[in-house]
Amino acid sequence: MQDENITIPDTSQVKEENYPAPVSENEKSRKIPFFTFANIGVIILLIGLVILYILFFSSKKTQEPQTRVALQKTGSGSVSVVFVNIDSLNENYAFVTALKNDLESTGKRLQTEVLTEQSNLEKEAADFQRQVANNTITEERAKMVYEELMKRQQSLLEKKERYTQQVAEQEYNLNLRLLDTVTHFLKRYNKASKFDYILTYKTGGDILIANDTLDITNDVVKLLNQEYNERKK
Repeated sequence: MQDENITIPDTSQVKEENYPAPVSENEKSRKIPFFTFANIGVIILLIGLVILYILFFSSKKTQEPQTRVALQKTGSGSVSVVFVNIDSLNENYAFVTALKNDLESTGKRLQTEVLTEQSNLEKEAADFQRQVANNTITEERAKMVYEELMKRQQSLLEKKERYTQQVAEQEYNLNLRLLDTVTHFLKRYNKASKFDYILTYKTGGDILIANDTLDITNDVVKLLNQEYNERKK
């Protein structure tokens, strides 16, 4: 197998925070009036609303998935960006494991076939050499055996190349299946999340450093595995 990483999120949209307008110098210099019974009642009401607001959103935070943190980080700008760690996805996505096992099984089967044929050819070649060295074979027969061994050797080399290409093509097709699966999933996933960009991150890739708060890999892998297990039933 040439590359162990067979290469490439349910959340709601978070609105941008509304910041208050700056206070002018004139407003700062105004004197604050004394409290009256009327505005004390208003203040008490406002305090109650603040408490309800805090209780409501603090309880919601414990239920929000990891991707909401990423939205909060990127929501203040005009573009929201998150990423999926391909190394982690390849390691934890059950479908990748199944594809790897399938590819390795094919590779081992073809390798065993080639090695068995090669071993038999080497034994026959060694036996032929002994016959020639001991002069127990006629010149005409030796010529025929030699030509046959050379043909089989050439055939074996061609089979090795053919099997190598077969495994490479299978790996390429498996990579396409994986990419297609993940891409279609992310399109459905992003209908709710509304990210502008979902990037890929991997060791040695184009992105050298990434903010962990923008990492949606765990959420993606969890949902991908759920869908994969449902398809297997």
